[in-house]
Amino acid sequence: MLTIAETIELIREFLETGGLVLNYIGILIFVMWLLIFERIFFVFISYKKVKKQMLNDWQARAERNSWNSEQIRDAMISKVRLSLNQSLATIQAFVALCPLLGLLGTVTGMIEVFDVMAISGSGNARSMASGVSRATIPTMAGMVGSLSGVFTVAWIKRNAKKETELLADSLVARH
Repeated sequence: MLTIAETIELIREFLETGGLVLNYIGILIFVMWLLIFERIFFVFISYKKVKKQMLNDWQARAERNSWNSEQIRDAMISKVRLSLNQSLATIQAFVALCPLLGLLGTVTGMIEVFDVMAISGSGNARSMASGVSRATIPTMAGMVGSLSGVFTVAWIKRNAKKETELLADSLVARH
């Protein structure tokens, strides 16, 4: 079992191997997952209270059949839809940004390879290894971060749509 100090040292070495761009990718993925965890927390904990309050407000209305009450119902559903989809555009932007930063890491790593080739005057594989790792590791990290975000965003969207439809079905006019 690794100690905390050993784990931190391994992470530091990995970040050094990937270059400066890998730090930015790590920060981006960290912030993206903070937003994702906030959405998951909202869906599983906070949304239940919001939904209950909406249902109570609707049931407390004396009149639910007029045009005005239909507009109030639509506004309530829209408010819930907005709260369920909050931060989703930002998360999607981060998902799209991850592979682009990975590509930036690839470019900077390849520039390092070409610098080594220009300085040494040859294609010595050992001298180019550092640049190659700086080219491939950020690409991998950007793709992994993006893929993890893609699947989670799809789940959040699907869940938001389902919950909005369930609420809309629950807020029906009294006949």
